Amino acid sequence: MLLALGLTLVLYASLQAEENSFTINSIHMESLPSWEVMNGQQLTLECLVDISTTSKSRSQHRVLFYKDDAMVYNVTSREHTESYVIPQARVFHSGKYKCTVMLNNKEKTTIEYEVKVHESFSTPKFEIKPPGMIIEGDQLHIRCIVQVTHLVQEFTEIIIQKDKAIVATSKQSSEAVYSVMAMVEYSGHYTCKVESNRISKASSIMVNITELFPKPKLEFSSSRLDQGELLDLSCSVSGTPVANFTIQKEETVLSQYQNFSKIAEESDSGEYSCTAGIGKVVKRSGLVPIQVCEMLSKPSIFHDAKSEIIKGHAIGISCQSENGTAPITYHLMKAKSDFQTLEVTSNDPATFTDKPTRDMEYQCRADNCHSHPAVFSEILRVRVIAPVDEVVISILSSNEVQSGSEMVLRCSVKEGTSPITFQFYKEKEDRPFHQAVVNDTQAFWHNKQASKKQEGQYYCTASNRASSMRTSPRSSTLAVRVFLAPWKKGLIAVVVIGVVIATLIVAAKCYFLRKAKAKQKPVEMSRPAAPLLNSNSEKISEPSVEANSHYGYDDVSGNDAVKPINQNKDPQNMDVEYTEVEVSSLEPHQALGTRATETVYSEIRKVDPNLMENRYSRTEGSLNGT
Repeated sequence: MLLALGLTLVLYASLQAEENSFTINSIHMESLPSWEVMNGQQLTLECLVDISTTSKSRSQHRVLFYKDDAMVYNVTSREHTESYVIPQARVFHSGKYKCTVMLNNKEKTTIEYEVKVHESFSTPKFEIKPPGMIIEGDQLHIRCIVQVTHLVQEFTEIIIQKDKAIVATSKQSSEAVYSVMAMVEYSGHYTCKVESNRISKASSIMVNITELFPKPKLEFSSSRLDQGELLDLSCSVSGTPVANFTIQKEETVLSQYQNFSKIAEESDSGEYSCTAGIGKVVKRSGLVPIQVCEMLSKPSIFHDAKSEIIKGHAIGISCQSENGTAPITYHLMKAKSDFQTLEVTSNDPATFTDKPTRDMEYQCRADNCHSHPAVFSEILRVRVIAPVDEVVISILSSNEVQSGSEMVLRCSVKEGTSPITFQFYKEKEDRPFHQAVVNDTQAFWHNKQASKKQEGQYYCTASNRASSMRTSPRSSTLAVRVFLAPWKKGLIAVVVIGVVIATLIVAAKCYFLRKAKAKQKPVEMSRPAAPLLNSNSEKISEPSVEANSHYGYDDVSGNDAVKPINQNKDPQNMDVEYTEVEVSSLEPHQALGTRATETVYSEIRKVDPNLMENRYSRTEGSLNGT
């Protein structure tokens, strides 16, 4: 926006200038208070422009300020003088400045003016004492000096570093000092830094210190000793200079001589070192770790199970040596083979986890830093009980059992720790009909003589102390059919046939008795019967009875004459007797008093005793006069 506004004003000034003649006489720059200013002072740069024009009013022009050829400020003005103000000059404001005036298509630039701002403080400088060669034992002074302006208001700090470690520091001062007795390990690269909020300056120096005598060395018989062995230590310096020696464990001095010996105990384990001193120079050897090992006691082995272990369930087996130097490595052996390994840093038990599937023997082997071979525990025997698995019911011989034969059911399991409780059930029955507790994986139920009652569906269950208390594993269902023996079938058939024959005989006897009675009835029927009366109380004519003679009759209407039957019929039909009875009856359509007669024939056929008797009756009726 400002740039667009400036261009608009310049364009406007140019249009005005086109109407008037003008010339840029001169342009130059001035600095207040001077071209060299103190750090933190205000710096004002002025651009003075002299322009001649025919216009009565001052021409509008543009003024631009540059630092090292980069524009830092611009302004549009009608004044002869424009300023660029820096409230607090800093070192980075130092540089070459110039200004340019632009009017219409004319412009003019000043020469470059150099502005210097100091500095708040100078680059630090080192001062080392003693000068020249520095030998161990000399007093080393490293001083870092900085020149600071009295006008500096910013916080400043001086830091001396050896490599990356700060060894000395000073605040609100013009120097920092590091003083120490010279030792060869103090040789190295030193850096001095001066820092304020925004400014940091540094310089470096290399310090070399000549060694007076080498670092001592602690020699030892062994870094790992068994309890009771000899601990032998010796401190030496190469070149065998005359020096004062000490031997110590951690911070405890054990000897002020070069050598030290004792019978090792477990409490002697630790870090050892020695010192050698010549004059004021004392040097310490490196740390030597020495371990004294106490032999392990025989480890105990035990498990956390409170009762019998069920197959597949987790069990914790612990090994513990109450005496002996830690760390201790325990190896759990399972069936005489290494199973698991644990290391503990104390004399607490090491606990292993296993899921045994059968009776198992466990043993612990323990070792530590002692040279004695590993020690073994007693053997721990763990009894594992297996729940019953895969219950199967079966029948010896066949599923089809002959009645009267022996029937044997077997309930078995694939696996299970005895004793096992077997229960035999029949379908739709809540209670078992047989139960057996055996030290075996199978049980039997015997029935010496099977009957139809034993036919049905069977299953069995099995359980032991490892089984769930709620449910017992159950077998599948077995179908058993009981059938009759062939001789029983024959006997039944004979009895049935006998019963049938007897029934037939009784039926036949009854039949013949009825026939005998039936023969007597026709004779009784052939006796003279009492006269029958018709509806008009008329006496019916008596029938003529003729025994032991054969008769026929004519079907011609109104002919009541009896004709003899054919004399040439089958002899089987020759013993037939007929009885003729005439009966008077009243037909409904006849007038009162009109008579009608009926002739009834009874036929009795005499049959041969070996043949069935055939009897029939025939009744013939006719109307009078018809």
